[in-house]
Amino acid sequence: MSKINFHNVQTMIGPDAHIQGPINLDEGIIIYGKVNGDVDSKGPVRIAMNAVVNGNIKGSGIQVGGEVTGNIESNGQVILGSKCILKGDIIYRTILIEDGAQCHGAQIYNKKIESRLFICRR
Repeated sequence: MSKINFHNVQTMIGPDAHIQGPINLDEGIIIYGKVNGDVDSKGPVRIAMNAVVNGNIKGSGIQVGGEVTGNIESNGQVILGSKCILKGDIIYRTILIEDGAQCHGAQIYNKKIESRLFICRR
């Protein structure tokens, strides 16, 4: 998976944490644990390799290395890592799907934003 950029990331949920309910943030977040609820951030959202999110995710840029059951919406780049399991739709500006990533849902290009990029890495 691509190297994580910690710029604008102010919150971390540790691997032993289990969060119930929605999370709303002005800055970014890295999730290593389990979240049952939506994640809504104005900054970047990073889902670590062993993390689990059961809920929708919104962020300025989203990287998924773990498991997400819910829709993803980003006005920036979405990266699905090689061990990612996504059960939901993706609304994106740019998207990168690494070889091995599992995506069960639709990929929807955000027409409000001009650039479009689709990359599959092997």
